[in-house]
Amino acid sequence: MMKLARLALLLTAATGWDAAAQTWDNSGNGMLQGAYYFREVIYVIADSSGSLGRAIALYGNITFNTGGNYSMAVTVADSSTGLGTGSFSGAYSIAASGYGFITIPAALGGWNVYGLVSQQGIFVGSATEGGFNDIFIAAPLASPAPTNASFKGSYTLANFDPSAGSPTYTTSYQFQLNPDGAGNLGNVSANGFIGGGGSGVYTQTISNVKYSFSNGGCNLAFPNSTNATFISGQKFLYISPDGNFVFGGSPVSWDMFVGVRTGSATPSFGGLYYQAGIDQDDSALANGYGLLDTYYGSLSAGAGSILDHQRTLNPLLSAGAYHGTYSGSYTLKSDGTYTNGLMRYLVGAGVRIGSGIGPFLGLNVAVAAPSFSGSGVYLYPTGVLNAASFAPFTAGIAPGELLTLYGTNLAAGLQVSPAIPFPATLGGVQVTISGLPAPLYYVSPSQISAIVPYAVTGPIAQVQVINNGTASNTVSMFVNKTSPGVFTQNANGLGAGAVTHLDGSLVTPSHPAAIGETVSLYLTGLGAVNPLVPDGAAGPVSPLSQVTNSITVDINGVAATVGYAGLAPQLAGLYQINFTVPAGVTAGDNSLDIGGPDSYTSESLISVGPGATAAWAPESAAVRHRSPRSPAVRTAPQTPLPAEPRLHRTTMPASPLPGRGAAR
Repeated sequence: MMKLARLALLLTAATGWDAAAQTWDNSGNGMLQGAYYFREVIYVIADSSGSLGRAIALYGNITFNTGGNYSMAVTVADSSTGLGTGSFSGAYSIAASGYGFITIPAALGGWNVYGLVSQQGIFVGSATEGGFNDIFIAAPLASPAPTNASFKGSYTLANFDPSAGSPTYTTSYQFQLNPDGAGNLGNVSANGFIGGGGSGVYTQTISNVKYSFSNGGCNLAFPNSTNATFISGQKFLYISPDGNFVFGGSPVSWDMFVGVRTGSATPSFGGLYYQAGIDQDDSALANGYGLLDTYYGSLSAGAGSILDHQRTLNPLLSAGAYHGTYSGSYTLKSDGTYTNGLMRYLVGAGVRIGSGIGPFLGLNVAVAAPSFSGSGVYLYPTGVLNAASFAPFTAGIAPGELLTLYGTNLAAGLQVSPAIPFPATLGGVQVTISGLPAPLYYVSPSQISAIVPYAVTGPIAQVQVINNGTASNTVSMFVNKTSPGVFTQNANGLGAGAVTHLDGSLVTPSHPAAIGETVSLYLTGLGAVNPLVPDGAAGPVSPLSQVTNSITVDINGVAATVGYAGLAPQLAGLYQINFTVPAGVTAGDNSLDIGGPDSYTSESLISVGPGATAAWAPESAAVRHRSPRSPAVRTAPQTPLPAEPRLHRTTMPASPLPGRGAAR
């Protein structure tokens, strides 16, 4: 067995979330059971240019026992130490939602891979807290094991490869596979982007490509070439039991590919998806750097709109990981494709893959979340959401945040708090968060509006509903300093934000904010305040209760001056930011982005016109608490460059999984 001490020393995790030492719901451990294939690629940034100092691929078999333990037979391809193999054991913990973590053995470094388990049993994640960039994918071994004969049809794959070590030579591309069931792939066409090539599209065609299966893993035999634009040499491919999803990469290098089986019918895309990915922003290569980040999270899609949450590590921008929530739109074509200008996406059965569009390179995989149901008083495991933005549940919660909880049999009927302060019991219903009573704005059989007590601390909180003495299941949530969500005028977290002029009238396209005008924004999730107010009480007028966290506002990337950030006076569960619309913002609808020390949201818009007006008054508060309703988007339950010397590589045994038995 290879000595892996150097790997362990380099990659010993310095995690900010020591989830393994906390109470985490493990009732979903059974979602990972039996034998899986896995691949994790790890990138260690060496300098301020974004070049890699080290790259590592870990791949092989991992077997979960449903009781929180696993064993793995792993091959390590390390740019510093070469190839090695080993057998290890470790632990994992998965909540009822599929959200959780896998602890990589201490002999390899001991970091936690955070991620989620899909409806198909596929785990996608990233070790965002470890101080290095990575992406991890695991899928169950098919039974019976796939063979040459069973592998046929049409597949589209997306590949991200930073193995050259420099952002200038990173590649991000798509390619097609058409296995014929007899070991032949024929001609394979690839097209995509190279970091230093900007938005230029490069292509490659490879002839007479073969494939073969061994122990349930597939060997793709591309001809070796030192001048290949994208693909050269051996690739290992793993396939999900239903055949709809594939993933893998080189056995001796540090790329990752994901793929979907394509068909004649237009696939559907909607609901909750779990995701992981890699981004590399090469738009500033002329200035000497590229920005690499990796992430995991979830997204909610429907009616052409997307709410997207990512837990991201970008070492050149931030010392630690942070949360980001974003809005987007899509128009799915009949072939299952769409683009947002930054990525090309392809939707298959329960899977979406994405490939970056230069100079924004990257890779994304999103897999459909499980469905949930339960008897009695039942809180959906994915049903604890920001009441303003409806950001997916992986965004976590923050002290003072107004939440909407979704489930079944949560209350006997609809009741709304008649007054402020909000009570801890309403209609015989209580909500506890980390055992603390949460103030309630309204309760109903399927929805509850509650405020996170200010005393709730992280990194993990347990949320539970008690309906007339009957307790629900508990839902584990990560706790942040901030989790900003902007209220919007159409009450679904999308579109125009709840922004008012000095007279309390809404900022709209027909009545836009002016350059130089100070306006008020209403939101939730800004965290701790001073002076502290009792849970559920209204924000005071004198003195104003201001947030203790640093809060930023940007309009289309232009920083605005924040004059006040704190509780909205005379309202409960609501925060207010007063900011001045900066010069340099283009007239029209602009993105409105709010940042905290650990979270960021870019979901809403603000209409801006020319001109200027005067100062603000924090007492102006036209936005009031809304009646219970469901969000519109929710789940109920992007000629080749010259070659550059690549990071150290070596040869690899022919078998994809040396020393392992057949799939079972």
